Amino acid sequence: MRLLVLCTHNSARSQMAEAWLKHFARELGVALEVHSAGTEKSFVKEEAKQVMAEVGLSLEGHTSKTLEEVPDPWNFDLVLTLCHEAEAACPAYPAKTARRHVPFPDPTGKPLAAWREVREGLRRLARFLVEHLREGDLPSEAELREAARP
Repeated sequence: MRLLVLCTHNSARSQMAEAWLKHFARELGVALEVHSAGTEKSFVKEEAKQVMAEVGLSLEGHTSKTLEEVPDPWNFDLVLTLCHEAEAACPAYPAKTARRHVPFPDPTGKPLAAWREVREGLRRLARFLVEHLREGDLPSEAELREAARP
């Protein structure tokens, strides 16, 4: 399965989600190809790198990219948007592509505690999603939103 995580700048939430999804796919033995992109190109924020390093996941080497920079950008089984701007700007995909929107607040400019809250919500979301994909089930948007809550 190919999964795209889409956010506005591909600088924080989508980067953290990509790392979590890859982590849980490896841990649970799920064949999952994960990419992240933004509707605009930016840079990976230091706070995102810091809070992910706290839990042993590195964002070093990650770069912000647009959809056009992702391999085979029009061939995803699932597109997961994490902010309202990305949901609105998300291009139309072929009928076989499922879309889920699970918005997370932008922690930019906030204390590290806010970054950690987003990180943990993304952790819960990623684990829930990968567990369901392992069973051949694609959760609904409502189920994913519920799973992300503390």
